[in-house]
Amino acid sequence: MAVRLGTRLGAMVAALVLLPVMAVLTSAPAAADTRVDNPYVAAHGYVDPWWYASAAAEPGGAVVAISPTAVWLDRVSRVEGTPSSPGLRAHLDEAVLQAAGGSSPLTFQVVLNDLPDRNCTRPVSNGDFSVAADGLNRYRTEYVDPIAEILADPAYQRLRIVAIVEPDFLPGLLVPATTGRCGAVQASGAYPQALRYAITRLHAIPNVYVYLDASHHGFAGHSANFGRAADLLASIAGASGGGPSPVHGFTVNVGGYNALAEPHFTAETKINGQPVKMSRWVEWNDYVDELSFAQAFRQRLIAAGFPSGIGMVIDTSRSGWGGPDRPLHRSTSTDVNRFVDESRVDRRKSVGNWCNQAGAGLGERPRAIPAIGIDAYAWIKQPGVSDGSSVNVIAPDGTRPDPMCDPTYAPVTGAYVPSGALPGAPPAGQWFGAQFRQLLANAYPPL
Repeated sequence: MAVRLGTRLGAMVAALVLLPVMAVLTSAPAAADTRVDNPYVAAHGYVDPWWYASAAAEPGGAVVAISPTAVWLDRVSRVEGTPSSPGLRAHLDEAVLQAAGGSSPLTFQVVLNDLPDRNCTRPVSNGDFSVAADGLNRYRTEYVDPIAEILADPAYQRLRIVAIVEPDFLPGLLVPATTGRCGAVQASGAYPQALRYAITRLHAIPNVYVYLDASHHGFAGHSANFGRAADLLASIAGASGGGPSPVHGFTVNVGGYNALAEPHFTAETKINGQPVKMSRWVEWNDYVDELSFAQAFRQRLIAAGFPSGIGMVIDTSRSGWGGPDRPLHRSTSTDVNRFVDESRVDRRKSVGNWCNQAGAGLGERPRAIPAIGIDAYAWIKQPGVSDGSSVNVIAPDGTRPDPMCDPTYAPVTGAYVPSGALPGAPPAGQWFGAQFRQLLANAYPPL
């Protein structure tokens, strides 16, 4: 169904490109007095006008431009907004306008992504706060509190607000400290304290649904991490004691490229007597895709103390891996490594590669209840928005480039495994037209 872009941000978009005004919905939704089981059911999603303008301006982009995506708050400055980036209140005002006259509620997705020393396992951490500089308290007062105050405004009480809390924080807690930042994070307990504060503060707003991030199969799917991750999440969310938790559900693959489903093999498939999990690609992981992992991890979360109705959301924005390089059938090779490389639809050089990946495509379109235990497939990461600069240039907002975004970079871990990043990428958060056009061309299911 078509969605109308509101007048506030819609006017800003119209100044950038001439776009058709989409039809308005009919009749107003009731106020959100109580939370529903699944905020994605019988609801429309928020269409970000900035992303709409960028996507629709690309050849063929209008087909997906009205898809709902999330609003990312990865810097304090993005909460209030900057000259080039509308703030949270501006987006919410636009969401109210899109919902006006609608026959069903509107679901608004917002991502909190600014932990002290966030992504501490990576060479670069571009957050605002550091544990060594009172980062925990500043995270609470300068970041979470202003977000919560805006979301609690009665003007937004009719919206279903899905708050996705801190993508991919788990590696910083569950692997041995690989950087000084991770050492400080683990020694201070800053991550769990910050997360508890955020989810509790947000849950107190009646129409906010808190989804805590659970990483992805490439990390949490390993047997050494699977149970530990679930137990840690239960501890953070207060579910291990069996009481009510402020967490409504969990997200996986946020901003990632992991295949939703590998159709030609599982980790238990055997080739010439050898299980696929022994291959270089799978690396002893018990899962090879996000759907099987999310469904199994949900059961482990329930065992850790979460209610049986807990749901999972999978980010499918860049997990399609279609196009001419997608294998149509399983390999006939009897060599386990060759079998996996010829059979897998995920064409990355390594499961650990995450920046502007060459060959990726749009994945399943956003929709509710696509599979058992899954609340929704969602486009949490906006397709076409760069993960980071491919060259060593600091962005105007101070964002530093991560070496994994350099196409010539390979981590020093033994065998040479290139980053698989596309060349010509702008700094993180900026529009990357070449990537978006690739995502369109390689979409699966095809557009």
